Amino acid sequence: METVTLIGIDLAKSIFHLQGNDSKGRSIYKKKLNRADLLTFMQSQKPCVVAMEACCGAHQWARRFKDLGHSPRLISPQFVKPFVKGNKNDRNDASAICEAAVRPSMRFVAIKSGWQTDLQAIHRVRTRLSQNRTAVMNEMRGILAETGLVISQGVIPLKKIAQSICLTEASVEVSNMCRETIADLFCELRDIEERISVQEKRMKEIADKHPVCTQLMKISGIGKITATALLAAVTDPNEFKNGRHFSAWLGLVPRHSGTGGHNRIGSISKRGDKNLRCLLVHGARASIRTVTKRNDRTSVWAASLKDKHGYNKAAVALANKNARIIWAILARGVEYDVNFAATAA
Repeated sequence: METVTLIGIDLAKSIFHLQGNDSKGRSIYKKKLNRADLLTFMQSQKPCVVAMEACCGAHQWARRFKDLGHSPRLISPQFVKPFVKGNKNDRNDASAICEAAVRPSMRFVAIKSGWQTDLQAIHRVRTRLSQNRTAVMNEMRGILAETGLVISQGVIPLKKIAQSICLTEASVEVSNMCRETIADLFCELRDIEERISVQEKRMKEIADKHPVCTQLMKISGIGKITATALLAAVTDPNEFKNGRHFSAWLGLVPRHSGTGGHNRIGSISKRGDKNLRCLLVHGARASIRTVTKRNDRTSVWAASLKDKHGYNKAAVALANKNARIIWAILARGVEYDVNFAATAA
C-alpha cells in the first residue's frame, strides 16, 4: 500500500468518514468509523496531514491528533463546498476536504487551545443571555403597549414601570392577570441579568490578570469584555500578513466589486466573528461620544471624520483602525502609543 500523506475527515456526531490520499493526491482508502474507533485508528497511522472542516468539535480533535504526531489542518466549510463532486454526502465531503487541503492558496483556521475554547464559551453564554434579555424586555413592552402603556426607550424606564406595576395592588391601566404576567417576566429579567453579571465578572477577572488584555485595554474603545473576546479568538496573530488582513478577517473593511478596470467600493463585508465585530464597533461608538474631550492625534482624526462623514461611519472607521492597532500589539509585542497609532494605522 502506498504511504498515506493526507487524511481527510468529515466530522460528525457518531459516524466519521475518512479518505486517505498519497503524495500524488490519489485515494488510497475510504473508511467509515464510529467515534470510539476514530482515535484508535489514527494512532495506528504514520504521522501525516489531517484535514477537517472547522466545525463543532474540530479544535478538540485537532489537539488530539497533534498529540499523536499528526499535522492537523482546519478549513472553513465555505472553502470546502466548491470541491464537493456530485451529490453531497459524508463520503464526498471527506473527498472534498482532501482536495481543498492541498490547494496552495488555501487559508486554514488556527487551532485553538483548551483555555481559549473555554474563554470563548463564556462569551457565547453571555451573548445568548443578552439576546434573551432583549427578548424578554421586548415582550414586556409589547404586552404593556396592548394596555395603553407605551414606555420610552431604555432599560431604566421599563424597569421602573414594571416595578410599579408589580408593587401596586390595584391599577386602572393593568388588570390583575396582566400584572401577574409582567411580574413573572420581571423576575425572569432580573434572573437573566444576574447570570450575565456572573459571566462578565469571570471575564473581568481574566482581563485583570492577563498581560495581553492589559495592553489591549489601553486602546480607547477596548474594554475588558472586548479584550478577552480577542484573546479567545486570535490564536496566532502572525498568521495575518498585516493589520489590514486582520481587519478584513473581522469584516471591517469595505467590500468591492469591479470589472473592466472599474472597482466599486461598498459597505463593510461583515465577515468573520459577528460578536467580536459587534464589540469593536460598539466600543468605537462609546469612544466617539467623548472624542472631543481628548486632544491626542487619534481622537483629533476621529473627530474630524465624525464632522465630515457622520457618527456611524466614524465609529466603523475607528473600529477598523483599532483592529489594525490590536494586530500590531499582538503580532509585534509593542506598547500602545496613542500618538503613534494615528500615523501607523
